Amino acid sequence: MKIEELTIKNFRNYENLKVKFGDKVNVFIGKNAQGKTNLLESIYYCCIGKSFKSCKDKELIKWNEEKSSIKLVAKKKYRDIEIDIKLNQSQKKVIQINGLPIKKIADLIGEINIVFFSPQELRLVRESPDERRRFMDIDISQNNKRYFFQLGRYEKILANRNKLLKTCQTLEALKETVDIWDRALITTAKYIALERKKFVEQIIPYAQKAHSYISGGKEELELEYKCGCGVLLDENFEKNLEKLLKKNLEKDFKLGYTSVGVHRDDIDIFLNKVEVKSFGSQGQQRTVGLSLKLAELENMYSLNGEYPILLLDDVFSELDVDRQRRLLKFVDRTQTFITCTDERKIEGTIFNIIDGKIRN
Repeated sequence: MKIEELTIKNFRNYENLKVKFGDKVNVFIGKNAQGKTNLLESIYYCCIGKSFKSCKDKELIKWNEEKSSIKLVAKKKYRDIEIDIKLNQSQKKVIQINGLPIKKIADLIGEINIVFFSPQELRLVRESPDERRRFMDIDISQNNKRYFFQLGRYEKILANRNKLLKTCQTLEALKETVDIWDRALITTAKYIALERKKFVEQIIPYAQKAHSYISGGKEELELEYKCGCGVLLDENFEKNLEKLLKKNLEKDFKLGYTSVGVHRDDIDIFLNKVEVKSFGSQGQQRTVGLSLKLAELENMYSLNGEYPILLLDDVFSELDVDRQRRLLKFVDRTQTFITCTDERKIEGTIFNIIDGKIRN
């Protein structure tokens, strides 16, 4: 899988840009606030349908402009693909794949698989379980459209159940109506939990291999999926979760939200049997985060027979020289886009970015 060409207009600080990329490593070099990350963001947006900065679509449009567009041309194993996205201050965005409009983001996700890593992605290791669930959801959704739909369904069911918990005047009234949401929640939760568990088990050997290579093999990495449903993920899962939801109903009624479910899932991460989130150094957390991202590459390849696109935003500033060298050698099998602030000895296609323009 290779991105061949990117055309953007009025996107962030770019007025007009058309650029062709190299097949291997592409390096965007420039000082801060010149537009390096914006280029990565435009690529990511074409693949996922939203920004990794979690902003509103209208904020992507260049200041004082009404419209913006992004067009990405890529070559996959068996076919070429063109993704064209148009943003408008007064209308909904329009996405076309090979000239045909799509109605749902689900139709876009998985067309071009992508892995993104930045210093902020360290949150994956050291912050709340939300970050690790996001990690699982984005990766699984790119390879499994059914999962994407089921995840959206679960979120809607959970929102309705929580609304009922907040609006019912009495616990007795709640008991009369909550069962319909419980049954729907349980079925969807089981599918999501099974897929997340399978995903974590799939990436373990890849993450261990990447971590051993980048760190020099000094530490043993372990991952464990932690289901937030509070019951074992076995043949009695649905029955036991139903009992637990009923047991916790009074508590949930007082809290105003559902206290158990896959919306509370997590991944436990250990180095030499020690939990990294609480006791790992910043260097260890950084290396583990990068190892998980590199594991995504190998896992997607095992599922699709193609490596995804890798985006590395200012990652080199967080790594010593030896780890930089090891990282570049590790990712030489896939097309990679790297941003950095200074010249480095990186073999690849170099782009100098100055104020939203490429200077060669």
